[in-house]
Amino acid sequence: MADEDDIILSELDDEELVLQMHDDLYDGLKEEIEEAVHILIDRGWTPYDILTKALVAGMTIVGNDFRDGILFVPEVLLAANAMKGGMAILKPLLVETGAPRMGKMVIGTVKGDIHDIGKNLVAMMMEGAGFEVVDIGINNPVESYLEALDREGADILGMSALLTTTMPYMKVVIDTMKEKGIRDDYLVIVGGAPLNEEFGKAIGADAYCRDAAVAVETAKDMVARKHNRMGA
Repeated sequence: MADEDDIILSELDDEELVLQMHDDLYDGLKEEIEEAVHILIDRGWTPYDILTKALVAGMTIVGNDFRDGILFVPEVLLAANAMKGGMAILKPLLVETGAPRMGKMVIGTVKGDIHDIGKNLVAMMMEGAGFEVVDIGINNPVESYLEALDREGADILGMSALLTTTMPYMKVVIDTMKEKGIRDDYLVIVGGAPLNEEFGKAIGADAYCRDAAVAVETAKDMVARKHNRMGA
């Protein structure tokens, strides 16, 4: 039912529209986000500016409030779903315009483990931050990870586990990467409820991330540092 005070997106100026998109992302309003993305494209915005200023900036607010316990998983999933709607429109355009690449991540839950809510949340939040994400699902043996990393030309490997019994498999994957001489080619981040900082260090991961918001911050930092080293 349309209220008298319904906001007509096309009547907002650019600045108001971007702020409204931040609000609509926060509220998980997918159709409004899709409409707003089309409006900005029609107004001549570059796909990269729409991605960074409207979508990523909006998801950053969502991520911070999730980290601070103001938003919870269901709300974040709704926001991420709205983000996906906008991304679906922008993706082909971003490819055409050769927008700068944040990085590409392969993510999956380890062998023996079928939990995926945390992993899905990380995947969505990473996409929200502008990363390309290839989700290889649950119950992944070492071969699945290595094949996906190679096939996708990824920069980052994300592994998730929710069972204490499957956690050690992360070390199997990292050790296999070392044996094959490819460990240093990738940034490896791990997460899941039973893990902690010490475990991450012990198995040789680059970082342990306690939740999706931290995973995004960590990945951004690590990719920036890697670029700086390569540029040095």
